[in-house]
This record gives sequence, structure tokens and C-alpha cells, in this order.
Amino acid sequence: MILKPQDILVLLKLVVVKRKDWTYNQLALELSLSPSEVHTAVKRAIESGLALRRDKQITPNLRNLEEFLCHGIRYVFVVERSTMTRGMPTAHAAPPLDKVFVADGEPIPVWPDAEGTARGLGFSPLHKAAPAAAKTDVKLYELLVLVDAIRAGRARERNFAIGELKKRLSDYE
Repeated sequence: MILKPQDILVLLKLVVVKRKDWTYNQLALELSLSPSEVHTAVKRAIESGLALRRDKQITPNLRNLEEFLCHGIRYVFVVERSTMTRGMPTAHAAPPLDKVFVADGEPIPVWPDAEGTARGLGFSPLHKAAPAAAKTDVKLYELLVLVDAIRAGRARERNFAIGELKKRLSDYE
């Protein structure tokens, strides 16, 4: 079994949903994935220990998810950068990090998106569906931004993002 980027996208969405009831179809619609992609992502998350099945409810295993996001994701899902493009800001250029880190005059990292509001250097999103999902869910967008800062940020940005991510994961409980 090999983890895929959509597994993390689905888990982050489950963190946002908290303990509310959800369906595979609902998650698929909100994440711009197919129901079968969501189902297999949840199955892999359970197999890897990043999610738990309790009774009939599936929830993120927060301790394992936090450990993976803080210490492993940058080695597993490496960021690919590209040329200047239009897109959605991410990492230190998007909320919640843009209020903490001042722009240094360099082009900002953006997920390539034709409908994006910013220009910057292309930065591969965790999954190709992430920008569409982030447009409709601010909390998910912020979690993805924090994960991107961990994946490719400088040490200071990464450390701040880890602290902020830990706070948000603890809010789940």
C-alpha cells in the first residue's frame, strides 16, 4: 500500500468536517474527486494508521496524522516549482501565514489556476483537486497552506506552520 496525495486531502477535509456525519458522495463533491477516489483514500488512510474506524464512524488518527504532516510529508510529496503563472497564493503568501511573514520582493508561490487572482511562481498543490476544493472551503484552504509551508518553506516558516497546524488539529477534539 502506498499513500497518495488525495489521501491527505481527504484527511484534511475530515479534520475540517470534525465529527459531523459525512458521506463519500458529499466529500467527493466538496473535494472535486470521484466517490471511488474518496473511498479508496479513506481505505488507505485506515490501513496506514492515519485514520481510525470507530463503530461506523471514520475519523482522522490525529496523533499519527500530526506526526506525518510535521515530519514526513515534505519527503513523500515533494513540491515541484515552475515558471511565473496565474494562480492561488499558497505557503507564506496566503492566510494564515501572509499576516506573519512579510513579502521579500520575490515572486510568491501560487497553485497554477486560470481563475487565480495572483501572479507568482508555480507551486504544485498537494493534489490537482486542491485548488478547486480550497475555493469553496476557507478552513481547508488554510490547512493546505500550512501543509505547503511545511512541504517547502524555509525553517522559520515551516516551524511556524507546524505550530499552527498542531493548534488546528487539537481543535478537532
